[in-house]
Amino acid sequence: MSDALDDDALGASPTRITSSEMRHEIKRAGVWIAMVGITILAVYISQSLLVIFGALVFAAMIDGGARLLGRALKIGRMWRVGLVLLASVAFMVWLTMFAGSQISQEAAQFPQIVEAQAVELIAWLDSQGFQVDISNVQGLIGQAMSGFGTVTRALGGILGALTTVVLVMIIGIYVAMEPRLYERGVAWMLPSHRRSDFHILASRMAYTMRRLMFGRLVGMVFEGVLTYIMLASYGVPMAALLSILTGLLAFIPNIGAFISGILMVLVGFSGGVDMGLYTIFVYFVVQTFDGYVVIPLIAKKTVDLAPALVLAMQLIMGILFGIAGLFLADPLLAMIKVALERRSEKNAEADGRTSERKVAAKVAAADA
Repeated sequence: MSDALDDDALGASPTRITSSEMRHEIKRAGVWIAMVGITILAVYISQSLLVIFGALVFAAMIDGGARLLGRALKIGRMWRVGLVLLASVAFMVWLTMFAGSQISQEAAQFPQIVEAQAVELIAWLDSQGFQVDISNVQGLIGQAMSGFGTVTRALGGILGALTTVVLVMIIGIYVAMEPRLYERGVAWMLPSHRRSDFHILASRMAYTMRRLMFGRLVGMVFEGVLTYIMLASYGVPMAALLSILTGLLAFIPNIGAFISGILMVLVGFSGGVDMGLYTIFVYFVVQTFDGYVVIPLIAKKTVDLAPALVLAMQLIMGILFGIAGLFLADPLLAMIKVALERRSEKNAEADGRTSERKVAAKVAAADA
């Protein structure tokens, strides 16, 4: 007996924790420390993570186009991805060659038009008895012009950030060509019992992302084309620029429509009161039809997000990452929703299995 105790004493280590409760608490503390470390690391590399997420969004758009072509063309996936990329490049070339010069001229005139309309508005308010300090307002106008200039140069700004755009496109193309390869690579780093659940979650996220991006593209094309037709038919100046901005900003729910509406109305009133009222009419027609016809039809086959949550996410992402955060807020929120839904589904399955075991135990006890 004493020999066994001596052997246990000799085998014991000064760093060994014999208490099971203490070991459990240490493991919990280790998990929390790891979570804090991962959070700090994510904040530190947040810009890089945003670029990667943007690449995944771009890959989802390419993958969705390739899958759509697959319904009509029975060719290999690589060929379909190549056709989607070729169509995208052709559109950008057309936009640059045929519409680029006109849009650049309109964009150069846009700040002066907005500033002139702001001055006229201030003069009208002053004539109505409102006390407006012109010196302070001029400073606000200057700040607003820089903001509006950023909006009008949104397309050029995105293209100007060449390094980021190239990275997003390259990563997105690689992922779109062989998405399963990268999915298996991530799953390989997870514990074996977690891999099947990861594949389910990744499949649902990819499906939701494709549908969401398809809906966004349909909305962008619809708003841009309809805006151009209605503005050009009335002779509103800068119809091409306003339609492109309206279509581009349609990617950002809530905020995008508000900004494009303000820009459209300001340009409209530069041509007179009748034209200004017409641009207000155009804005409400486009947004009403889009909100009550296009979006509900798309939402039935995509993901329906609460407007308040989308707006809150946009504010947070916009403060943290600027215009790129605004563009990616909606897709990121959709992915979070899918992950939470999957987590809720797993919890419900676990509760169901627990209930079944309890019922089986009661039945067994009754039989005994």
